[in-house]
Amino acid sequence: MTDTCETLVAQIHERAGPAKVRFGLILGSGLGHLADRVSGVAIDYADLPGFPHAGVSGHNPKLVIGDLEGVRVAVFGGRAHYYESGRADAMRLPLEVLKGLGAEAVIATNAAGSLQHDMPTGSLMLLADHINFSGLNPLIGERTDARFVPMVDAYDPDLNAALLDAAAEENVTLDQGVYAWYSGPSFETPAEINAIRILGADAVGMSTVPEVILARFLGLKAAAISTITNMAAGMSDERISHEHTKEMAPIGAAKLEKVLRAFLRSR
Repeated sequence: MTDTCETLVAQIHERAGPAKVRFGLILGSGLGHLADRVSGVAIDYADLPGFPHAGVSGHNPKLVIGDLEGVRVAVFGGRAHYYESGRADAMRLPLEVLKGLGAEAVIATNAAGSLQHDMPTGSLMLLADHINFSGLNPLIGERTDARFVPMVDAYDPDLNAALLDAAAEENVTLDQGVYAWYSGPSFETPAEINAIRILGADAVGMSTVPEVILARFLGLKAAAISTITNMAAGMSDERISHEHTKEMAPIGAAKLEKVLRAFLRSR
């Protein structure tokens, strides 16, 4: 643990208590309200040196430490994206802090575009795997041999099974598929979407993959769920925009909250 990380962990313990966190939750665009469901302490990212600034509307840049369904969690109300700074490792310090708080796993959520007509707006997709379509990597520049992270089962099979069970318990349809990371901030062209579909992706978005790589590097188990907020470019007559993403996110957010709550109850 770096000195910066140790300082932040001590600062968080001072405000939220020393109890270990079990799970981290990273909330995507339009999903920040889930942090309000946690009974605990909210700390502005601005009070945590090195944490990302509020660079994207639809995110709530606070770290909330507390209990949800009787489980100690750390909820990241916003994330940093590669397209904000040109740094694929922008979420490294927050994830190092999560590890320092004692977490065993992180569950990331995101807003994504669907590449499958039978997975329309409002659907949820559990990530079974990903394609790093951007070619970027948050471990570029890491000097130790730990940078050679194996990515087989990057999305932990046991966590995925538990999330599927939780969805079934709540009668929520949880599709499974492959997520492609596109760097953004511009949306994809129809030709790019066609290429991504040929490569085997089921949904596309601008986040999550760097966080999962960093989580595995740090020894955290990982899982992720996409809220489908639109059909990808060229697949419908939807007018794709960030405003549209924020407007559509709540359609799937209520179902996502049910799944996450049921998952935590099973822990």
